[in-house]
Formats: sequence, C-alpha cells, structure tokens
Amino acid sequence: MECHMLIVEDSDQIREAVCDFFERESHGHFVIDTASDGIEGVDKVSKNRYDIIILDIMLPGLSGFDVCRSIRGRGDTPVIFLTALGTEDNILRGYELGGDEYVTKPFSLKVLYAKCLAVLNRTQEKTEEKVIRCGRITMDVRKMQVMSDGEYVELPPKEYFLLKCLLDHKGDVLSRGVLLDRVWESDYDGIDRVVDNHIKNLRKLLGRSGSQIKTVFGTGYKIVDN
Repeated sequence: MECHMLIVEDSDQIREAVCDFFERESHGHFVIDTASDGIEGVDKVSKNRYDIIILDIMLPGLSGFDVCRSIRGRGDTPVIFLTALGTEDNILRGYELGGDEYVTKPFSLKVLYAKCLAVLNRTQEKTEEKVIRCGRITMDVRKMQVMSDGEYVELPPKEYFLLKCLLDHKGDVLSRGVLLDRVWESDYDGIDRVVDNHIKNLRKLLGRSGSQIKTVFGTGYKIVDN
C-alpha cells in the first residue's frame, strides 16, 4: 500500500536526498510531495491528504512551528521535525506543538527512514480505534461526528478540535498555552481568554456532558469520564 508523504524543506539538496533514499528503500512504497517554504507547505496540507510529514523549522514564509500548528488544526497527520535547531527548548516546543519525532541535522537517512516507519506503525495502530469514548461523550474521528448523551452535537471547528485535543489527552491537564498552540494557527500570546470563551461555548453545546470538562485553576483544562 502506498504511503503519501510531504517533505517541507528549503534545502534542495536535502529534499532530493530524502526523496531518493525513501523511494529506493521502499521500492516505490512512498509517494512523495515536496514544498520549499512554510506557506507552500500549509497550502499543500490544506489541499491534499498525507500519511506523514517531514518538516523543517527554519523555513521561509512561515516557520515549521507555525506549519505544525496549522497541521494540528486540521487533524493528526504524523509530523517529524527535521532541523538544525537542537536545543532542549526547541525540542520540547516541537513536542508541545504535536510533533511525533524530532531529528536534528546533520542526520542519517537510514535513521530518519526507520523513525518514519516506526511513527507510521504507531499511527496505524491508533487509527484502528476510530471512535473515542469518554463518559457520555463519543467522537467518531473519521466522520468528525460528536455524540453527547446519545445525541449528535454540531460543533464549530475550534470547539471540535478543542474537544479532540482534550480527548486525546484524557485525564491530563492541558494549559491554555498548549491548547492555543494545538488548536489555533495564529499566535495569541497573552490572550488566554480566547481559550476560556471557546471552552465555555463547548460546555454549553455538550449540554450535561459539558461538566466532564474540568477547570484546573491557574493552569488550564482536562476532560474526565464523569
């Protein structure tokens, strides 16, 4: 079965090397698309479906962090950061934004290929569970449908992705900053009220099930079974 990959990387040499190696090693299993800057990367993600994305951080137009925010605003496509930024702060930021792996340059093509296969295997195991259940809330990820107390609920996009983010980390406390990074594509530095307002609306739309979303004062939010 073919695997559709997007490589967002401004270095022609690296793009060509990764493409050649992956196509050769996979015997054509990988079908690879490329983008040379962040804006082109976001545009391609909005128009195409990919199974995995390799993403540089220091990109023209939009940074890889901004591109990752956009990807996470649309779904859970696996992202592997490939970058020269190897400090602990950058690595942690990459994972906070939803990156699945973080590879620093210079890098081994064999290791990058192995990491891609491992991430794809983990993703395939997770996607077998197409329905997420938490107490009185049920989410069908493939159909993007939500049920509360057995009835379908129409959620605006931001409320839907807020709920999915909480469900993906059931029981964990997510700070407002993390929720902003995961759900909003733009940077809302210091404007925590945008999260609070959308959480309030999400609770209202979920009805009785909205009480499953708990406020952790001074920190953020979490979702629980009851």
